[in-house]
Amino acid sequence: MILTMHQDEDRHGRARYTLTGTEHGHVWGVCAEAEGLFGEPRRGTYELFGWVPEGAEVRGWAGSRVWLVPEDEALGSSLLEDEARGPWLLEDAESLGQHPGTDGLVLTGLDDYEGPPEGHRGPVRLHDGHQWLGSCREFARVLPPERVEPPLVLRGLVQGEELRRVLMTGTRRSLDLEQAALEIRGEWGEPLAERLLWATVTAWYPSARGADLIDLELDGGLFTPVPEHARPVWERWLAGPPQTPGAWAGLDTRQRVASLELVRERPGRRAHHDRPAGHGYELDGRHITDVPGLYLALGEAVNGPGGYFGGCLDALVDCLRGAFGYTAPATLLWRDAATARVHLSRVLRPDGQPYDLFADVLDVLAEGGMHVTLA
Repeated sequence: MILTMHQDEDRHGRARYTLTGTEHGHVWGVCAEAEGLFGEPRRGTYELFGWVPEGAEVRGWAGSRVWLVPEDEALGSSLLEDEARGPWLLEDAESLGQHPGTDGLVLTGLDDYEGPPEGHRGPVRLHDGHQWLGSCREFARVLPPERVEPPLVLRGLVQGEELRRVLMTGTRRSLDLEQAALEIRGEWGEPLAERLLWATVTAWYPSARGADLIDLELDGGLFTPVPEHARPVWERWLAGPPQTPGAWAGLDTRQRVASLELVRERPGRRAHHDRPAGHGYELDGRHITDVPGLYLALGEAVNGPGGYFGGCLDALVDCLRGAFGYTAPATLLWRDAATARVHLSRVLRPDGQPYDLFADVLDVLAEGGMHVTLA
């Protein structure tokens, strides 16, 4: 069946998307277009009552990781004490500004991971990992209005045998394909990324893209789309991985985060061969003005444009142990290191305590056998 599917790919165009069942490995189908891949993920919305900014007012995008740090005296007042020990995280946070007629700030963000617990009503202070944004006397989750999520539509799908059987059966139970992986390939044919979803078929019909092809609709409420702000980054990568150094340098922090996520999850991120011990690397530090820029520059220094060499300190430790293009000992010439020193020497931990990320990175590199010269 795989051979037949590849023959159909050649006839109808390159397969950009492959839907595979994660439990049994069934290839449900392949296609060249996925409508609904980009969109706006469901976000948590919070009203921060008695908002007092620290510094400039928070408007628009507030940060890739905004931490809500509860005041000590409020820790025991939550209905869920274990979760209330905080801090709590909102990823890709956005400020919607002051709520009309109130002293509250409306903040949205992705809160599936370490999000605020239900029932907490005490004072909270917020920071974005670099600076304190402000504080409030209490906050409450705002239930968003009901919305119908658009479906994920795989257009021009070449069906696998299992999918043909499922669609012929047509029962509600059979149309629940359970957990699946949508593998996404670039125009050059290599895997770029993978998205997990609970695949439930809501409709299917003949496709205008060719005989024997179908358009398959999957329940959009069970799929998290790639955020719209990341679309330009994804489209650039879909056309081909970066070929020249510094392709990320002109991106803002939000898009650098999207670029780092692609670099980090790219299936071929591991180097095919580790360079021998004693190799000399050179890092262009002119554009390291934020945390994603730090790791994009490190990945590029070790493994070339679009290369991966960690996305946080723990991942950097793993990369230094081998299998990511590096063998200890080695040397690294860090040019324009002053830029990273200025921007990363005083950042904030989740609990708000300051620390020197620049120094920590140098320590981790040294412990991993990388002798760094700052220039």
